[in-house]
Amino acid sequence: MSDSNSTDFTNPSTFILLGIPGLEEAHGWISSPFCTMYPIATLGNFTILFIIKMEPSLHGPMYYFLCMLAVTDLVLSTSILPKMLSIFWFNSREINFSACLTQLYFILSFSAMQSGVLVAIAFDRYVAICDPLRHSTTLTNPVVANIGLAVVLHGAILILPIPFLARRWPYCSTNIIPHMYCEHIAVVKLACADISLSSYYSLSAAFFVISLDVFFIAMSYNQILRAIISLPTKDARLRTFGTCGSHVCVILSSYIPALFSFLTHRFGHNVPQHLHILMANIYLLVPPMLNLIIYGVRTQQIRDRLLQPFTHKGT
Repeated sequence: MSDSNSTDFTNPSTFILLGIPGLEEAHGWISSPFCTMYPIATLGNFTILFIIKMEPSLHGPMYYFLCMLAVTDLVLSTSILPKMLSIFWFNSREINFSACLTQLYFILSFSAMQSGVLVAIAFDRYVAICDPLRHSTTLTNPVVANIGLAVVLHGAILILPIPFLARRWPYCSTNIIPHMYCEHIAVVKLACADISLSSYYSLSAAFFVISLDVFFIAMSYNQILRAIISLPTKDARLRTFGTCGSHVCVILSSYIPALFSFLTHRFGHNVPQHLHILMANIYLLVPPMLNLIIYGVRTQQIRDRLLQPFTHKGT
């Protein structure tokens, strides 16, 4: 592997991912939790997809959206972890220029889709609680399909200009990325050009996605809480809010680490670089791993289906 620090080039054939600068000696130890996360996330999300497919009682809007969430989690994990582990285990740091931009696009677009799916689930919970008699007629299969298509298109199209902008910049000083994956700002900072357009567009896209999605989720839960408070008994209130518990946990596990990473990246100038990198990985990799645990524990239908083989053996 050649060092490209002093090489002049306009379009590099490869980038070199450093992993976690300053913690190279600890890469083997750091790889252990990440190595554990990937099989758990993969097995867990495939299990959710399998259970929903095989159980007719789960063929409903919330579970269709849950399938979409599982697919986005699988794509996010697979976009990052295999290359990350090859860096940790085999010191395989090179990544093709086009592959780097493809990874960048998949990470950003499926993160946006993941956020959109959380909005869709919030809308489903709003209709189910605030207007239950019209739930089946409002969220029909064609409506669910259109919502799913809108979620996919809004993530795919909004993020599409980002890799194209990154491709147009000249890279003429170095191709070394101080990161574990092709994070957008880490890539475009290597360009020897004014990258303001890339920076402003990515920031605007992130603000547009997060602010709108959080706004719609907040509006849905504002109406849900008002409907729950109006219920006559405490048991009814707890039981009704319990149907939203899994979704609330997923929202918190998705947005809080992402918000913390964003704030430390933008304003935490005294935060060590390795902490920035670790946080950027945690907010992408931890939610896919947690989804099976959250939905498996809190959703009775999925929990019962998961435990069914064991309960049959015990009877």
